[in-house]
Amino acid sequence: MKVLETPRNDDRARVAPLAKLPVFWALEGKTVLVTGGSDAAAWKAELLAACGAHVEVYAEELSEAFRTLLDRRPEHFSAKLTHHPTRWTIEDFAGAALAIADCEDDGEAAEFFHAARTAGVPVNVIDKPAYCQFQFGSIVNRSPVVVAISTDGAAPFLAQAIRRKIETMLPRQLKAWAELALSIRGRVGALFDTHAAKRNFWEKFTDMAFESSAAIPSDEEILVAARRFGRVSAGGRVTLVGAGPGDAELLTLKAVRALQSADVILFDDLVSTEVLELARREARRMLVGKRGGRESCRQEDINDMMVKLAKAGKHVVRLKSGDPMIFGRAGEEIAHLDRENIPVDVIPGITAASAMAARLGISLTHRDHSQSVRLITGHSRHGGLPTNINWATVADPHTTTVFYMGGRTAPLIAARLIAEGLKSSTPVVIMSDISRDTQKDWHGTLETAPAGIAKIGYDNPVLIAVGQALAARGAYGEENAGTFKTSNGMEVR
Repeated sequence: MKVLETPRNDDRARVAPLAKLPVFWALEGKTVLVTGGSDAAAWKAELLAACGAHVEVYAEELSEAFRTLLDRRPEHFSAKLTHHPTRWTIEDFAGAALAIADCEDDGEAAEFFHAARTAGVPVNVIDKPAYCQFQFGSIVNRSPVVVAISTDGAAPFLAQAIRRKIETMLPRQLKAWAELALSIRGRVGALFDTHAAKRNFWEKFTDMAFESSAAIPSDEEILVAARRFGRVSAGGRVTLVGAGPGDAELLTLKAVRALQSADVILFDDLVSTEVLELARREARRMLVGKRGGRESCRQEDINDMMVKLAKAGKHVVRLKSGDPMIFGRAGEEIAHLDRENIPVDVIPGITAASAMAARLGISLTHRDHSQSVRLITGHSRHGGLPTNINWATVADPHTTTVFYMGGRTAPLIAARLIAEGLKSSTPVVIMSDISRDTQKDWHGTLETAPAGIAKIGYDNPVLIAVGQALAARGAYGEENAGTFKTSNGMEVR
Protein backbone atom coordinates (compact mmCIF):
# COMPACT_ATOMS: atom_id res chain seq x y z
CA MET A 1 0.00 0.00 0.00
CA LYS A 2 1.59 3.25 -1.17
CA VAL A 3 0.06 6.28 0.54
CA LEU A 4 2.33 9.22 1.19
CA GLU A 5 1.59 11.68 3.95
CA THR A 6 3.15 14.97 2.90
CA PRO A 7 6.32 15.51 4.94
CA ARG A 8 7.01 18.72 6.76
CA ASN A 9 9.58 19.79 4.19
CA ASP A 10 7.11 19.47 1.31
CA ASP A 11 6.04 22.92 0.08
CA ARG A 12 2.48 21.69 -0.17
CA ALA A 13 2.41 21.05 3.60
CA ARG A 14 3.97 24.34 4.72
CA VAL A 15 2.90 27.91 5.24
CA ALA A 16 4.49 29.98 2.48
CA PRO A 17 6.82 32.79 3.61
CA LEU A 18 4.99 35.75 5.16
CA ALA A 19 6.14 39.35 4.88
CA LYS A 20 4.32 40.17 8.13
CA LEU A 21 2.40 38.17 10.75
CA PRO A 22 -1.32 39.00 10.52
CA VAL A 23 -2.56 39.67 14.06
CA PHE A 24 -5.90 40.98 15.35
CA TRP A 25 -5.22 43.07 18.46
CA ALA A 26 -7.85 43.62 21.17
CA LEU A 27 -7.95 47.32 22.10
CA GLU A 28 -11.15 47.55 24.11
CA GLY A 29 -10.47 49.93 27.00
CA LYS A 30 -6.78 50.35 26.10
CA THR A 31 -5.02 53.68 25.60
CA VAL A 32 -3.56 54.52 22.20
CA LEU A 33 -1.33 57.52 21.52
CA VAL A 34 -1.83 59.36 18.20
CA THR A 35 0.26 62.33 17.17
CA GLY A 36 -0.38 64.52 14.16
CA GLY A 37 -3.47 66.40 13.07
CA SER A 38 -3.70 65.30 9.43
CA ASP A 39 -6.51 63.53 7.61
CA ALA A 40 -4.42 60.33 7.69
CA ALA A 41 -4.05 60.58 11.46
CA ALA A 42 -7.79 61.25 11.77
CA TRP A 43 -8.57 58.03 9.90
CA LYS A 44 -6.27 56.03 12.16
CA ALA A 45 -7.84 57.65 15.25
CA GLU A 46 -11.33 56.79 14.04
CA LEU A 47 -10.31 53.20 13.30
CA LEU A 48 -8.75 52.80 16.74
CA ALA A 49 -11.76 54.32 18.50
CA ALA A 50 -14.05 51.96 16.57
CA CYS A 51 -12.08 49.13 18.22
CA GLY A 52 -12.94 50.50 21.66
CA ALA A 53 -9.64 52.22 22.42
CA HIS A 54 -9.18 55.44 24.39
CA VAL A 55 -7.44 57.57 21.78
CA GLU A 56 -5.23 60.38 23.06
CA VAL A 57 -4.49 62.78 20.21
CA TYR A 58 -1.49 65.13 20.45
CA ALA A 59 -1.45 67.84 17.76
CA GLU A 60 -1.12 71.59 17.85
CA GLU A 61 -3.34 71.92 14.79
CA LEU A 62 -6.04 69.68 13.35
CA SER A 63 -7.27 69.23 9.79
CA GLU A 64 -10.90 69.95 9.03
CA ALA A 65 -11.61 66.21 8.81
CA PHE A 66 -10.06 65.68 12.24
CA ARG A 67 -12.05 68.54 13.77
CA THR A 68 -15.24 67.11 12.25
CA LEU A 69 -14.44 63.70 13.74
CA LEU A 70 -13.98 65.19 17.20
CA ASP A 71 -17.12 67.31 16.95
CA ARG A 72 -19.33 64.52 15.61
CA ARG A 73 -18.08 61.39 17.25
CA PRO A 74 -20.07 58.39 16.01
CA GLU A 75 -22.46 57.03 18.61
CA HIS A 76 -21.09 53.49 18.27
CA PHE A 77 -17.74 54.57 19.69
CA SER A 78 -17.57 53.11 23.16
CA ALA A 79 -14.29 54.88 23.71
CA LYS A 80 -13.42 58.55 23.72
CA LEU A 81 -11.21 60.68 21.52
CA THR A 82 -9.32 63.28 23.52
CA HIS A 83 -7.44 66.12 21.85
CA HIS A 84 -4.36 67.62 23.48
CA PRO A 85 -3.33 70.79 21.58
CA THR A 86 0.34 70.25 22.42
CA ARG A 87 3.30 68.27 21.20
CA TRP A 88 3.76 64.78 22.68
CA THR A 89 6.26 64.13 25.47
CA ILE A 90 8.02 60.95 26.54
CA GLU A 91 5.71 60.74 29.56
CA ASP A 92 2.67 60.41 27.24
CA PHE A 93 3.74 56.89 26.23
CA ALA A 94 3.17 55.55 29.75
CA GLY A 95 0.47 52.88 29.73
CA ALA A 96 -0.14 53.11 25.97
CA ALA A 97 -0.91 49.92 24.05
CA LEU A 98 0.06 51.39 20.66
CA ALA A 99 1.59 54.60 19.32
CA ILE A 100 0.71 56.10 15.92
CA ALA A 101 2.26 59.18 14.31
CA ASP A 102 1.98 61.20 11.12
CA CYS A 103 5.33 62.99 10.75
CA GLU A 104 6.45 65.53 8.17
CA ASP A 105 10.05 64.36 7.88
CA ASP A 106 12.34 61.47 8.75
CA GLY A 107 13.94 63.33 11.64
CA GLU A 108 10.61 63.76 13.42
CA ALA A 109 9.66 60.17 12.54
CA ALA A 110 12.91 58.79 13.96
CA GLU A 111 12.46 60.76 17.19
CA PHE A 112 8.92 59.43 17.72
CA PHE A 113 9.93 55.90 16.76
CA HIS A 114 12.83 55.74 19.22
CA ALA A 115 10.75 57.30 22.00
CA ALA A 116 8.08 54.62 21.54
CA ARG A 117 10.69 51.85 21.41
CA THR A 118 12.28 53.15 24.60
CA ALA A 119 8.89 53.11 26.30
CA GLY A 120 8.22 49.57 25.03
CA VAL A 121 5.18 50.63 22.98
CA PRO A 122 4.61 49.12 19.49
CA VAL A 123 4.82 51.96 16.98
CA ASN A 124 3.63 52.89 13.50
CA VAL A 125 4.64 56.04 11.61
CA ILE A 126 2.19 56.55 8.76
CA ASP A 127 3.68 56.05 5.26
CA LYS A 128 7.20 55.51 6.63
CA PRO A 129 7.79 51.72 6.66
CA ALA A 130 11.28 52.11 8.13
CA TYR A 131 9.69 53.43 11.34
CA CYS A 132 6.89 50.86 11.64
CA GLN A 133 6.85 47.79 13.87
CA PHE A 134 3.40 46.94 12.53
CA GLN A 135 1.20 48.04 9.64
CA PHE A 136 -2.45 48.75 9.01
CA GLY A 137 -4.10 46.79 6.21
CA SER A 138 -7.16 47.47 4.12
CA ILE A 139 -10.19 46.03 5.89
CA VAL A 140 -13.52 44.51 5.01
CA ASN A 141 -15.81 45.15 7.95
CA ARG A 142 -18.59 42.71 8.74
CA SER A 143 -17.74 42.84 12.43
CA PRO A 144 -17.45 40.51 14.26
CA VAL A 145 -16.12 39.24 10.90
CA VAL A 146 -13.14 41.39 9.92
CA VAL A 147 -10.94 40.73 6.89
CA ALA A 148 -7.60 42.55 6.65
CA ILE A 149 -5.41 42.78 3.54
CA SER A 150 -1.75 43.73 3.46
CA THR A 151 0.78 44.09 0.65
CA ASP A 152 3.59 44.90 3.10
CA GLY A 153 3.44 48.50 1.94
CA ALA A 154 4.49 47.56 -1.59
CA ALA A 155 1.21 48.24 -3.40
CA PRO A 156 -1.54 50.01 -1.40
CA PHE A 157 -3.70 50.37 -4.49
CA LEU A 158 -3.53 46.59 -5.02
CA ALA A 159 -4.70 46.09 -1.43
CA GLN A 160 -7.65 48.39 -2.12
CA ALA A 161 -8.52 46.44 -5.27
CA ILE A 162 -8.41 43.17 -3.31
CA ARG A 163 -10.64 44.70 -0.65
CA ARG A 164 -13.22 45.71 -3.25
CA LYS A 165 -13.18 42.20 -4.71
CA ILE A 166 -13.70 40.61 -1.29
CA GLU A 167 -16.48 43.09 -0.53
CA THR A 168 -18.41 41.77 -3.53
CA MET A 169 -17.86 38.14 -2.49
CA LEU A 170 -19.00 38.41 1.12
CA PRO A 171 -22.77 38.68 1.60
CA ARG A 172 -24.04 41.71 3.48
CA GLN A 173 -25.94 39.48 5.89
CA LEU A 174 -22.69 37.84 7.01
CA LYS A 175 -22.50 40.26 9.95
CA ALA A 176 -25.90 39.05 11.21
CA TRP A 177 -24.92 35.39 10.78
CA ALA A 178 -21.70 35.96 12.71
CA GLU A 179 -23.63 37.65 15.50
CA LEU A 180 -26.04 34.70 15.54
CA ALA A 181 -23.10 32.28 15.81
CA LEU A 182 -21.72 34.27 18.73
CA SER A 183 -25.09 34.18 20.46
CA ILE A 184 -25.67 30.42 20.16
CA ARG A 185 -22.12 29.06 20.32
CA GLY A 186 -22.21 27.93 23.93
CA ARG A 187 -25.61 26.28 23.64
CA VAL A 188 -24.74 24.51 20.36
CA GLY A 189 -21.63 23.03 21.96
CA ALA A 190 -23.75 21.36 24.62
CA LEU A 191 -25.94 19.61 22.00
CA PHE A 192 -23.25 17.36 20.53
CA ASP A 193 -21.11 14.63 22.06
CA THR A 194 -18.27 14.67 19.55
CA HIS A 195 -16.05 17.29 18.00
CA ALA A 196 -16.86 15.91 14.54
CA ALA A 197 -20.60 16.41 15.07
CA LYS A 198 -20.05 20.01 16.16
CA ARG A 199 -17.86 20.66 13.14
CA ASN A 200 -20.47 19.18 10.83
CA PHE A 201 -23.13 21.50 12.24
CA TRP A 202 -20.97 24.60 11.90
CA GLU A 203 -20.10 23.67 8.33
CA LYS A 204 -23.80 23.50 7.48
CA PHE A 205 -24.33 26.77 9.34
CA THR A 206 -21.61 28.37 7.20
CA ASP A 207 -23.18 27.06 4.00
CA MET A 208 -26.46 28.67 5.04
CA ALA A 209 -24.71 31.97 5.79
CA PHE A 210 -23.18 32.11 2.31
CA GLU A 211 -26.01 30.62 0.29
CA SER A 212 -29.22 31.80 1.94
CA SER A 213 -30.94 35.00 0.95
CA ALA A 214 -33.82 34.35 3.34
CA ALA A 215 -34.38 36.04 6.68
CA ILE A 216 -31.83 35.30 9.40
CA PRO A 217 -33.25 32.60 11.73
CA SER A 218 -33.78 33.29 15.40
CA ASP A 219 -31.66 31.66 18.10
CA GLU A 220 -34.36 29.09 18.82
CA GLU A 221 -34.94 28.27 15.15
CA ILE A 222 -31.27 27.51 14.52
CA LEU A 223 -31.03 25.48 17.75
CA VAL A 224 -34.00 23.34 16.64
CA ALA A 225 -32.18 22.77 13.34
CA ALA A 226 -29.02 21.87 15.25
CA ARG A 227 -30.84 19.23 17.32
CA ARG A 228 -32.37 17.75 14.18
CA PHE A 229 -29.02 17.66 12.42
CA GLY A 230 -27.41 16.00 15.44
CA ARG A 231 -29.95 13.19 15.25
CA VAL A 232 -29.40 12.70 11.51
CA SER A 233 -25.63 12.47 11.35
CA ALA A 234 -22.69 12.81 13.64
CA GLY A 235 -20.36 10.58 11.63
CA GLY A 236 -17.82 11.16 8.94
CA ARG A 237 -18.32 11.81 5.25
CA VAL A 238 -16.44 12.12 1.99
CA THR A 239 -16.47 14.96 -0.51
CA LEU A 240 -15.01 14.44 -3.97
CA VAL A 241 -13.64 17.82 -5.04
CA GLY A 242 -12.46 18.89 -8.47
CA ALA A 243 -9.21 20.84 -8.15
CA GLY A 244 -9.30 22.03 -11.75
CA PRO A 245 -6.25 22.07 -14.04
CA GLY A 246 -3.92 23.83 -11.58
CA ASP A 247 -4.72 27.55 -11.38
CA ALA A 248 -6.18 28.06 -7.90
CA GLU A 249 -8.39 30.90 -9.16
CA LEU A 250 -10.35 28.37 -11.22
CA LEU A 251 -11.65 26.61 -8.09
CA THR A 252 -15.33 27.03 -7.28
CA LEU A 253 -16.30 28.79 -4.05
CA LYS A 254 -17.89 25.54 -2.89
CA ALA A 255 -14.62 23.69 -3.44
CA VAL A 256 -12.75 26.25 -1.34
CA ARG A 257 -15.29 25.85 1.48
CA ALA A 258 -14.84 22.06 1.35
CA LEU A 259 -11.06 22.44 1.61
CA GLN A 260 -11.52 24.79 4.55
CA SER A 261 -13.69 22.27 6.40
CA ALA A 262 -11.68 19.10 5.77
CA ASP A 263 -10.13 16.94 8.48
CA VAL A 264 -8.15 14.91 5.95
CA ILE A 265 -7.27 15.68 2.32
CA LEU A 266 -6.34 12.80 0.01
CA PHE A 267 -4.88 14.56 -3.01
CA ASP A 268 -3.63 13.51 -6.41
CA ASP A 269 -0.09 14.06 -7.56
CA LEU A 270 -1.30 16.58 -10.17
CA VAL A 271 -2.98 18.89 -7.66
CA SER A 272 -1.08 22.17 -7.53
CA THR A 273 0.58 23.68 -4.47
CA GLU A 274 -1.55 26.82 -4.94
CA VAL A 275 -4.76 24.81 -4.58
CA LEU A 276 -3.53 23.03 -1.45
CA GLU A 277 -2.58 26.40 0.04
CA LEU A 278 -6.32 27.18 0.26
CA ALA A 279 -6.98 24.20 2.54
CA ARG A 280 -7.56 24.31 6.28
CA ARG A 281 -4.17 24.52 7.98
CA GLU A 282 -5.00 21.82 10.51
CA ALA A 283 -6.11 19.32 7.87
CA ARG A 284 -3.99 16.22 7.49
CA ARG A 285 -2.75 15.97 3.89
CA MET A 286 -1.98 12.67 2.24
CA LEU A 287 -0.59 12.23 -1.26
CA VAL A 288 -2.31 9.34 -3.04
CA GLY A 289 -1.12 10.09 -6.56
CA LYS A 290 -1.40 7.77 -9.52
CA ARG A 291 0.97 8.57 -12.40
CA GLY A 292 1.75 6.51 -15.45
CA GLY A 293 5.21 4.94 -15.35
CA ARG A 294 5.76 5.88 -11.68
CA GLU A 295 5.23 4.30 -8.30
CA SER A 296 1.58 4.91 -7.42
CA CYS A 297 -1.14 4.19 -4.90
CA ARG A 298 -3.55 1.39 -5.70
CA GLN A 299 -7.15 2.50 -6.17
CA GLU A 300 -8.30 -0.22 -3.77
CA ASP A 301 -6.09 1.21 -1.02
CA ILE A 302 -7.46 4.72 -1.60
CA ASN A 303 -11.03 3.39 -1.38
CA ASP A 304 -10.31 1.58 1.88
CA MET A 305 -8.59 4.62 3.36
CA MET A 306 -11.58 6.87 2.63
CA VAL A 307 -13.88 4.40 4.38
CA LYS A 308 -11.60 4.01 7.39
CA LEU A 309 -11.21 7.75 7.90
CA ALA A 310 -14.90 8.51 7.40
CA LYS A 311 -15.92 5.80 9.87
CA ALA A 312 -13.58 7.46 12.36
CA GLY A 313 -15.77 10.57 12.10
CA LYS A 314 -13.56 12.54 9.73
CA HIS A 315 -14.59 14.81 6.90
CA VAL A 316 -12.49 13.44 4.07
CA VAL A 317 -11.89 15.54 0.96
CA ARG A 318 -10.78 13.47 -2.01
CA LEU A 319 -9.08 16.17 -4.09
CA LYS A 320 -8.75 15.29 -7.76
CA SER A 321 -7.11 17.21 -10.57
CA GLY A 322 -9.60 18.54 -13.11
CA ASP A 323 -13.14 17.27 -12.66
CA PRO A 324 -13.71 14.15 -10.50
CA MET A 325 -16.26 12.75 -12.93
CA ILE A 326 -14.01 12.88 -16.01
CA PHE A 327 -11.22 10.26 -16.02
CA GLY A 328 -11.03 10.55 -12.24
CA ARG A 329 -12.34 7.07 -11.32
CA ALA A 330 -14.97 8.81 -9.20
CA GLY A 331 -17.56 6.19 -10.13
CA GLU A 332 -15.52 3.44 -8.47
CA GLU A 333 -14.99 5.51 -5.34
CA ILE A 334 -18.65 6.49 -5.04
CA ALA A 335 -19.77 2.89 -5.48
CA HIS A 336 -17.37 1.72 -2.78
CA LEU A 337 -18.52 4.42 -0.35
CA ASP A 338 -22.17 3.61 -1.07
CA ARG A 339 -21.56 -0.05 -0.20
CA GLU A 340 -20.14 1.08 3.15
CA ASN A 341 -23.01 3.55 3.76
CA ILE A 342 -20.63 6.50 3.85
CA PRO A 343 -22.25 9.83 2.89
CA VAL A 344 -20.57 11.23 -0.22
CA ASP A 345 -21.11 14.28 -2.37
CA VAL A 346 -19.30 15.72 -5.37
CA ILE A 347 -18.09 19.24 -6.14
CA PRO A 348 -17.25 19.56 -9.85
CA GLY A 349 -14.11 21.16 -11.15
CA ILE A 350 -13.00 22.64 -14.46
CA THR A 351 -11.76 19.82 -16.65
CA ALA A 352 -8.53 20.28 -18.59
CA ALA A 353 -10.27 20.41 -21.99
CA SER A 354 -12.33 23.43 -20.92
CA ALA A 355 -9.26 25.14 -19.50
CA MET A 356 -7.38 24.44 -22.73
CA ALA A 357 -10.13 26.05 -24.81
CA ALA A 358 -10.20 29.07 -22.52
CA ARG A 359 -6.42 29.52 -22.63
CA LEU A 360 -6.40 29.35 -26.43
CA GLY A 361 -9.52 31.46 -26.81
CA ILE A 362 -10.97 28.75 -29.04
CA SER A 363 -14.40 27.16 -28.79
CA LEU A 364 -14.28 23.38 -29.02
CA THR A 365 -17.46 23.53 -31.06
CA HIS A 366 -18.09 25.56 -34.24
CA ARG A 367 -21.23 25.86 -36.33
CA ASP A 368 -19.31 25.28 -39.56
CA HIS A 369 -16.65 22.79 -38.43
CA SER A 370 -17.52 20.87 -35.28
CA GLN A 371 -20.94 20.03 -33.92
CA SER A 372 -19.76 17.83 -31.04
CA VAL A 373 -16.91 17.27 -28.61
CA ARG A 374 -15.46 13.92 -27.63
CA LEU A 375 -13.20 13.29 -24.61
CA ILE A 376 -11.12 10.10 -24.85
CA THR A 377 -8.39 8.53 -22.75
CA GLY A 378 -5.17 8.44 -24.73
CA HIS A 379 -3.92 5.12 -23.41
CA SER A 380 -5.12 1.76 -22.17
CA ARG A 381 -4.23 0.27 -18.81
CA HIS A 382 -1.45 -1.59 -20.59
CA GLY A 383 0.10 1.61 -21.95
CA GLY A 384 -0.87 1.35 -25.64
CA LEU A 385 -3.86 2.75 -27.53
CA PRO A 386 -7.30 1.85 -26.15
CA THR A 387 -8.63 -1.18 -28.03
CA ASN A 388 -12.26 -0.97 -26.95
CA ILE A 389 -13.22 2.22 -28.81
CA ASN A 390 -14.40 2.65 -32.40
CA TRP A 391 -11.53 4.50 -34.06
CA ALA A 392 -13.47 4.99 -37.27
CA THR A 393 -16.02 7.00 -35.28
CA VAL A 394 -13.27 8.93 -33.51
CA ALA A 395 -11.97 10.03 -36.92
CA ASP A 396 -15.16 12.02 -37.59
CA PRO A 397 -14.06 15.33 -39.22
CA HIS A 398 -17.04 17.18 -37.74
CA THR A 399 -16.07 16.45 -34.12
CA THR A 400 -13.42 18.00 -31.88
CA THR A 401 -11.66 15.19 -30.06
CA VAL A 402 -9.58 15.78 -26.95
CA PHE A 403 -7.26 13.00 -25.77
CA TYR A 404 -6.36 12.94 -22.06
CA MET A 405 -3.15 11.28 -20.84
CA GLY A 406 -1.95 10.69 -24.39
CA GLY A 407 1.57 12.06 -24.27
CA ARG A 408 3.41 8.79 -24.84
CA THR A 409 0.87 7.53 -27.38
CA ALA A 410 0.58 10.77 -29.40
CA PRO A 411 2.39 9.38 -32.50
CA LEU A 412 0.17 6.29 -32.39
CA ILE A 413 -2.97 8.42 -32.06
CA ALA A 414 -2.02 10.58 -35.06
CA ALA A 415 -1.16 7.55 -37.20
CA ARG A 416 -4.39 5.74 -36.30
CA LEU A 417 -6.60 8.76 -37.07
CA ILE A 418 -4.92 9.24 -40.46
CA ALA A 419 -5.33 5.52 -41.18
CA GLU A 420 -9.04 5.82 -40.38
CA GLY A 421 -9.47 8.57 -42.99
CA LEU A 422 -8.90 11.86 -41.11
CA LYS A 423 -6.86 14.28 -43.24
CA SER A 424 -3.21 14.58 -42.26
CA SER A 425 -3.66 18.38 -42.42
CA THR A 426 -6.26 18.34 -39.63
CA PRO A 427 -5.32 20.94 -36.96
CA VAL A 428 -3.81 19.64 -33.72
CA VAL A 429 -3.01 21.46 -30.48
CA ILE A 430 -0.88 19.79 -27.80
CA MET A 431 -0.72 21.41 -24.36
CA SER A 432 0.96 20.48 -21.09
CA ASP A 433 0.53 21.88 -17.56
CA ILE A 434 -2.56 23.81 -18.63
CA SER A 435 -3.19 27.03 -16.63
CA ARG A 436 0.10 26.72 -14.72
CA ASP A 437 3.25 28.81 -14.92
CA THR A 438 4.93 25.91 -16.69
CA GLN A 439 2.26 25.66 -19.42
CA LYS A 440 3.46 24.85 -22.95
CA ASP A 441 1.46 24.58 -26.14
CA TRP A 442 2.25 23.44 -29.67
CA HIS A 443 0.16 24.03 -32.79
CA GLY A 444 0.45 21.84 -35.85
CA THR A 445 -1.28 19.02 -37.75
CA LEU A 446 -1.84 15.33 -37.44
CA GLU A 447 1.11 14.78 -39.77
CA THR A 448 3.48 16.80 -37.57
CA ALA A 449 2.04 15.73 -34.18
CA PRO A 450 4.96 13.33 -33.40
CA ALA A 451 7.37 16.28 -33.68
CA GLY A 452 5.01 18.37 -31.53
CA ILE A 453 4.90 15.94 -28.63
CA ALA A 454 8.69 15.66 -28.78
CA LYS A 455 8.90 19.42 -28.21
CA ILE A 456 6.26 19.47 -25.46
CA GLY A 457 7.72 16.48 -23.61
CA TYR A 458 6.22 13.39 -22.03
CA ASP A 459 6.66 13.88 -18.29
CA ASN A 460 3.99 16.47 -17.48
CA PRO A 461 0.20 16.12 -17.97
CA VAL A 462 -0.56 16.42 -21.69
CA LEU A 463 -3.77 17.10 -23.63
CA ILE A 464 -4.08 16.57 -27.38
CA ALA A 465 -6.93 18.29 -29.24
CA VAL A 466 -7.78 17.36 -32.84
CA GLY A 467 -10.31 19.03 -35.15
CA GLN A 468 -11.12 21.78 -37.62
CA ALA A 469 -12.59 24.03 -34.89
CA LEU A 470 -9.03 24.59 -33.65
CA ALA A 471 -8.33 26.74 -36.72
CA ALA A 472 -10.39 29.60 -35.24
CA ARG A 473 -8.84 32.94 -34.20
CA GLY A 474 -5.66 32.23 -36.12
CA ALA A 475 -4.52 29.73 -33.53
CA TYR A 476 -3.78 27.38 -36.38
CA GLY A 477 -2.84 28.09 -39.96
CA GLU A 478 0.10 28.11 -42.31
CA GLU A 479 1.69 30.91 -40.32
CA ASN A 480 1.34 29.01 -37.03
CA ALA A 481 1.86 25.43 -38.10
CA GLY A 482 4.60 23.79 -36.08
CA THR A 483 4.71 26.63 -33.52
CA PHE A 484 5.57 25.85 -29.91
CA LYS A 485 4.82 28.30 -27.10
CA THR A 486 5.91 28.42 -23.47
CA SER A 487 3.85 29.97 -20.68
CA ASN A 488 5.60 33.33 -21.09
CA GLY A 489 4.43 33.55 -24.70
CA MET A 490 7.81 32.78 -26.31
CA GLU A 491 7.40 31.08 -29.69
CA VAL A 492 9.77 28.41 -31.00
CA ARG A 493 9.44 27.04 -34.51
